[in-house]
Amino acid sequence: MAGNKIPESVLVVIHTTALEVLLLERADHPGFWQSVTGSKDTLEEALADTCRREVFEETGLDCSRFELTDWQWSQRYEIYAHWRHRYPSGVTHNTEHVFGLLLPGPIEARLSPREHLSQTWLPWHEAADRCFSWSNAEAIRQLPRRTAGAPPAAG
Repeated sequence: MAGNKIPESVLVVIHTTALEVLLLERADHPGFWQSVTGSKDTLEEALADTCRREVFEETGLDCSRFELTDWQWSQRYEIYAHWRHRYPSGVTHNTEHVFGLLLPGPIEARLSPREHLSQTWLPWHEAADRCFSWSNAEAIRQLPRRTAGAPPAAG
């Protein structure tokens, strides 16, 4: 049976001014680490609203208290076969829009146990290396270039 998930989503890189990144471990795939992600609920839902909803659902954080930035960058990728059943029949690709959420420092997230098992804050380069998704890793690698006063890239 095909699902009805919309193949347009957001990826929110939650980070600090020191470029520490929050990663969450998926409950349905232990060992798979990621940033906050989620699909639009309706075709009309604004991407920033999707970000606010997903960040709150997955971490308990209220985006209105922090700086949410649309990176004006998206990636299109093939949906992993084991997740395609969530989408309408024949849908094989998703477009993911990247946002950043700047926090003053690491904050303990309130995880949704249905979605995530654990959390960790890592320096951006370590966080990128830990992500199972190439698109998530690439977004995190963009962080130093998208943050004013960023330190030089790790070599």
